[in-house]
Amino acid sequence: MANRDLASRAEAATAGPIPFGKPAVVGRELEYIAEAIRNGTIAGGGPFMKRCEAWLEQALPSHRALLAHSCTAALEMAAILTGVGPGDEVVMPSFTFSATATAFVLRGATPVFVDIRPDTLNIDETLIEQAVGERTRVVVPVHYAGLACEMDSIMELAGRLGLLVVEDAAQAHLSHYKGRPLGTIGQLGCLSFHETKNIISGEGGALLVNDPRFADRAEVIREKGTDRSRFFRGQVDKYTWQDIGSSYCPGEIISAFLYAQFEHAEAVCARRRALYDLYREGLRPLAEAGDVSIPAATGAEANGHIFWLLLEDEATRAALIRHLNGQRINAVFHYVPLHSAPAGVKYGRVAGPMAVTDSISSRLLRLPMYLELADAEVARVVAEVGRFFGRNL
Repeated sequence: MANRDLASRAEAATAGPIPFGKPAVVGRELEYIAEAIRNGTIAGGGPFMKRCEAWLEQALPSHRALLAHSCTAALEMAAILTGVGPGDEVVMPSFTFSATATAFVLRGATPVFVDIRPDTLNIDETLIEQAVGERTRVVVPVHYAGLACEMDSIMELAGRLGLLVVEDAAQAHLSHYKGRPLGTIGQLGCLSFHETKNIISGEGGALLVNDPRFADRAEVIREKGTDRSRFFRGQVDKYTWQDIGSSYCPGEIISAFLYAQFEHAEAVCARRRALYDLYREGLRPLAEAGDVSIPAATGAEANGHIFWLLLEDEATRAALIRHLNGQRINAVFHYVPLHSAPAGVKYGRVAGPMAVTDSISSRLLRLPMYLELADAEVARVVAEVGRFFGRNL
């Protein structure tokens, strides 16, 4: 799908409500689903799952890509592979989705929450070392909004202290850090293809195994703790229970939908980057006037997943949401910090002040962002945000 095709499809619908997000069919999804059904198998492990994994291994060079039914499943597999257990600690930001923490809590480990940077909203790499203790085993950088954490610093620290790095790249498929795809830098990386992401399959995810020592066990964990994958490759004459695991494979219909999305992945991300740039240019006068803060220009390294605003305070954010809703524009806030959530208090602990996290979470607003969002609709959102502040944009 060419970029101009995406743009022309987007321009076709410029009136009416503007939702926060909307899933899109971009190519041969229905054709491939029909093919999967005709193939006679719709369980996991079929031809489309294998094609998806081959695509990932080429697009995001890793030792092994394992498709999963969600990024949560990928994180749970990663947690098992790290070997953490009761008494162990895992350092991560508090400004993230609950699955980042629950994957490790299920193994008995304790999340240790670290504050974020005010510019990228990612974990503050300068605060990680002071959060590391004798029982720390893993660091989980979360690439918020598809923008990379400072991975060189994180990998250097982890290597020096003997820690594993599991990248939560749920929002960062086809984003890069200094030319390296996110999810391929740590020992393990986790991707999401939930319908809210750039490339989608309704529900879906993948585990990227970048350290070969984890590859064989990862296959076993994904197949309910059995060596079923080796059996299907003819490497054993029967498969048996080998290890702990669960049912983490996606069905073949999900994989068929996803493969059709992969065929247009670069064009999809290019369109979202273009929308991101339109927002940024349109709202720049408000940022220069001090009415809002907006994210930095990201160029080709990021995937345009989210465009956010920071308002002066929570009351201003609530008022802007009401104003936009009145104009049939759906803009939404984001995470309640994990350290202040009931389960975060119960299962985790904080390492130092969380002032930036607390401030950001109360002031952040995400603007509509989806593939078929029209340029004219972006202009409409920008104009209404400007109108709220009494400015003509």
